[in-house]
Amino acid sequence: MSDIHKHIEESQVTISELMLPSHANFGGKIHGGYILSLMDQIAFACAAKHSKHYCITASVDTVNFLKPIEVGELVTLRASVNYVGNTSMIVGIRVEAENINTGAIKHCNSSYFTMVAKDENGNGMKVPGLILDSKIEIRRFLKSASRLALKKQGKFHETNFEVEKHLHELKKYNVILAYKGYKLD
Repeated sequence: MSDIHKHIEESQVTISELMLPSHANFGGKIHGGYILSLMDQIAFACAAKHSKHYCITASVDTVNFLKPIEVGELVTLRASVNYVGNTSMIVGIRVEAENINTGAIKHCNSSYFTMVAKDENGNGMKVPGLILDSKIEIRRFLKSASRLALKKQGKFHETNFEVEKHLHELKKYNVILAYKGYKLD
């Protein structure tokens, strides 16, 4: 599979579901945890479709709940593989809700799931590469690669973090420093 490349649309997945009262939280809006569960399902489907292997969720980045979803709205989730590594894929997910009475559509959520392809023994499996066909696909790929590089940089990783080198960065935030007698000047 290592020499195979796929167009992004070959792995795209779309699902729609009517939001029921049983999906609502105490505030009467659709529970964010329910939406996250749907997002995890579509991320799996998209990654498995791309890799042709079982996939696990390795991480979830940038979950932004932009607008609440109401009972009775039709929620549509769209997933695309935005980036591939050796055994991993970053799946971008967009969540929209449609008022089925008015036809009004709102963007409610976007997120990025890192999925890893596994064989039957739990070993990582090489995934197909991507064929980028559009400016949007190139932007999404490079944005994902950039986000991944920043994570790998480890600037604030717990094992190599040197607090003294970063104290000055706290000046721009609404914090009081009460750490070992240090003060923000």
